[in-house]
Amino acid sequence: MLEGRVVIVTGAARGIGQAYAQRFAAMGAKIVATDVSPCDETLAAIKGAGGDGIALKVDVVDMASVSAMAEKTVATYGRIDGLVNNAALYGALRGGKFDAIEESQWDAAMAVNVKGIWNCCKAAVGPMRKAGGGSIVNIASLAATYGMPYALHYTTSKAAVIGLTRGLARELGRDNIRVNSVAPSAVITEGTREFFGAKHDKALETVRDNQSIKRTLDPSDLVGTVAWLLSDMSGFVTGQTISVDGGTVFS
Repeated sequence: MLEGRVVIVTGAARGIGQAYAQRFAAMGAKIVATDVSPCDETLAAIKGAGGDGIALKVDVVDMASVSAMAEKTVATYGRIDGLVNNAALYGALRGGKFDAIEESQWDAAMAVNVKGIWNCCKAAVGPMRKAGGGSIVNIASLAATYGMPYALHYTTSKAAVIGLTRGLARELGRDNIRVNSVAPSAVITEGTREFFGAKHDKALETVRDNQSIKRTLDPSDLVGTVAWLLSDMSGFVTGQTISVDGGTVFS
């Protein structure tokens, strides 16, 4: 499905991003695994399975770091075909009533979850234009489509991702660059455990109760949807937000 595609995955050191990088490599993509934390484990798994990839340390908030990411990708593989904007601030955030959220936490969520995607798109679009097109997949969240309370910084940042996706899709359609987003429900990852803390089990139970499919989302459940959006099989799909949430929000 992704044979020969050059795909950048941000936030690939662990969790969902790591799953994307490994599975897309198995589908034949050349993977650029990036994170502010080392992606050595992700790259080792890709190489160990016979895949092709490189790992880069990237801070998505820093435009110079993101530009270097794009330049290294082109220098290594000659092009950029896909970008999965998965990097996000989640586990490090602290929830609570909206008027109790610290300003620094609000600003950090917007910087990573919104500006970070904007930066990565700015860096990747030039090489995509030169390649004749490409696909950008932004990872939003059920928090935005459902309206998750007591985490308004996170919820608002992910709603911004959906708006960014729609506007950018209209701008880039003429360049044969598609932009879509995926909105998953709570996933079993380290970040989810960190965010909910002692309330982790109860929170996942509440999420399951609101789903039509009564089980907790696993990172592997997202791979097919994102791979489809990166591939030519979705060649006439852009500006969409696809909910992968077990049937919680119907759109």
